[in-house]
Amino acid sequence: MNSHADILQALYQVILERKANPSDSSYTASLMQKGIDKILKKLGEEATELVIAGKGGEREETVYEAADLLYHTLVLLAYRDIPLDDVLTELRRRFGISGIEEKASRGAAEQSAEIT
Repeated sequence: MNSHADILQALYQVILERKANPSDSSYTASLMQKGIDKILKKLGEEATELVIAGKGGEREETVYEAADLLYHTLVLLAYRDIPLDDVLTELRRRFGISGIEEKASRGAAEQSAEIT
């Protein structure tokens, strides 16, 4: 792997492999087999655990919970057949744009969609 970002791609590929070729010993495969409700429940739990860790100020715990949240997010993307590159492309699109401007542009697009 050439960079830290490569680990996300590598992990995503493993998740896709577990989805395509499930085994009884794979946690990822068991999540996929249990379906969207289980995946979303785990994602919510991990998000809450990250919030608690972040509030508590324990660096190592925050890092651990952030990794769990990223992993479960990748599981959701794989389950929904959303390529990681789509998310990375969206992040690249937003890079360098003020968060306030980006959010306002989404609001304008949503209002336009409601009118049509």
